Amino acid sequence: MVKFPYTRPRRLRGKKGIRDLVAETNISTRDLILPVFVNETVKSKQPLASLKGHYYYPPESKELIDYVQDNMELGIKGFLLFGVTNMKDYYGSRAYDKSGPVYRAVSNIRRQLGSEPVIFTDLCICNYTTHGHCGLPKDTRYGKVIDNDETLKIYRKIAVTQAEAGSDFISPSGMMDGQVKAIREALDSAGYSSVGIMAYSAKYASALYGPFRDVMDSSPGFGDRSTYQMDPRNLAEALKEVQLDIEEGADIVMVKPAMFYLDVIRTIKNTYPHVPLAAYNVSGEYMTLITAGEKGLIDLDKALLELAYSIKRAGADIIITYFAPRIAEILRTIGG
Repeated sequence: MVKFPYTRPRRLRGKKGIRDLVAETNISTRDLILPVFVNETVKSKQPLASLKGHYYYPPESKELIDYVQDNMELGIKGFLLFGVTNMKDYYGSRAYDKSGPVYRAVSNIRRQLGSEPVIFTDLCICNYTTHGHCGLPKDTRYGKVIDNDETLKIYRKIAVTQAEAGSDFISPSGMMDGQVKAIREALDSAGYSSVGIMAYSAKYASALYGPFRDVMDSSPGFGDRSTYQMDPRNLAEALKEVQLDIEEGADIVMVKPAMFYLDVIRTIKNTYPHVPLAAYNVSGEYMTLITAGEKGLIDLDKALLELAYSIKRAGADIIITYFAPRIAEILRTIGG
């Protein structure tokens, strides 16, 4: 064991300039992805009660373009788009309809802003279906179950439609077995081999998705999602899920949620250091901190930097967060 001479660690904490020089972890706006909600049922941007500070945007509106552009000026280049509709059916066909909200929104961004924004499109059907599940239910003698392989046929259609609109990365979040392989094959067959996949690889059946599900009107109509999303008690299983997604062709893997799963982030990064890793700071985490800040219980800006540092320190390369604009403003203020 190495013996160090008597020293004073506080010498490296004496003033901000010194602390910045020796900081082990840093955050930049280039590390952030901002979720954006496009809703084809609204005619102008509408505030989201369940996600304070965020809005629905009409897919083809100037308001959407202005929002993306304003955040790009803050240094945020990545945007994860979610579609909202009231035209729901069993198959979630609006998700792969070229008149659907995501196709129209991505096309609008590409027409107005060109190739500079990095666009990620969430691929799932829960928000487009009457049953509210991420896969297609079928009746069996054991009750309703989610039909994994029939669902993959729908995912393939959605992926190609999103790629055609101009998405840079397809982001499957349904946790169906084999979803990355099915999407990669569909994209390559349709001539979109340059379109990437950011997979929700270790997505847990968390209690922290409530505000998001309210915004998306995507709560399951029966049961829950524990038969396909991961059990919060499991860590080794996350490594299996990530390995499968990498082998199937994922370019970026993800852990969701972030704050309660920092150990999962670190374990995955240690195991697969060469693979870009994203962490999704989810809606329940967002609203918990927002509420504490509004009540004066915490200094929200300091807490947000601490949050970002903790996720990065755990091993994430990318942070998907509703706080992205505020973090960007804080970094601008402190010269980050």
